[in-house]
Amino acid sequence: MKIYKSIDEYNESKSSVVTIGTFDGIHKGHQKILNKVINASKQSNLSSVVLTFFPHPRIILNKYNDIKMIDTLDEKIEHLEKIGIDHLIIHPFDKKFSLLSADQFIKEYLVEKLKLKHIIIGYDHRFGKGREASVTDLKEYSREFNFVVDEIDAQEIEKIAISSTKIRNSINEGDLKTTKIYLGRFFSLTGKVVKGDGLGKQIDYPTANISIEEDYKIIPKDGVYYIKTTIDNNLYNGMMNIGHRPTIGTKEKSIEVNLFNFDRDIYDRVISIDVVEKIRDEKKFASIEALKTQLAKDQEHCLKLINK
Repeated sequence: MKIYKSIDEYNESKSSVVTIGTFDGIHKGHQKILNKVINASKQSNLSSVVLTFFPHPRIILNKYNDIKMIDTLDEKIEHLEKIGIDHLIIHPFDKKFSLLSADQFIKEYLVEKLKLKHIIIGYDHRFGKGREASVTDLKEYSREFNFVVDEIDAQEIEKIAISSTKIRNSINEGDLKTTKIYLGRFFSLTGKVVKGDGLGKQIDYPTANISIEEDYKIIPKDGVYYIKTTIDNNLYNGMMNIGHRPTIGTKEKSIEVNLFNFDRDIYDRVISIDVVEKIRDEKKFASIEALKTQLAKDQEHCLKLINK
């Protein structure tokens, strides 16, 4: 998959099948659209192109919007590559771009730059400044510029009943089982392993402290989770605590992962963690010994889930 940092970088000679959207989470509804794009491109010998935007348009257009993303940009790229898209354009979304008219966007960007022959989009997609143009308008342009508009109707999307908002809500609530159903995969966190205070090692539960650089990434509700991760092609199970460690009395939020049967030094490594299931809420214990006793119960809970 070729990746472009703006539409201006795209210079392919082949005509294209295009879909447009933020595609946060690449959930089952998105996958339906993307697979249609890939199939259409193969049938007509065209390039499959995804045009997405960064940052999320709502962050730019709504001054105080603190929306969190299901995937970081790197995670989104990885998911799209696995699906089999030929070209991914990540166009910078700023105030200037948001003021572009639908006419200019369609003529200059879609038709001239992307050599559009077929566009596949959701039923409620809108284009241009102030979301002025609808799919109906796009179909008018298609007659003028000789391209096909394939609209995924509401009924087809609603059969899956998925939206990125629903997924964010399930992650916020720690309902990772529902999240997996919507995404068709485990929700994941990707970050660098950094040094902590070493307390986990002292109580026989050494942890990898995960630092996530992207502040726009959604983090599940505070609590203890059963997780999986792959390091150097080996799968490891473990448990993860998200929160403020009230027994210790720290103020900063942390993400700590304890991997079972693992004793390697992975400081400064970037790892991706699949968050499988929430075990319990984070809580304050009377002592470090009481915390240690609970961690043993948490590990036992995870081992039961693994054996299932």
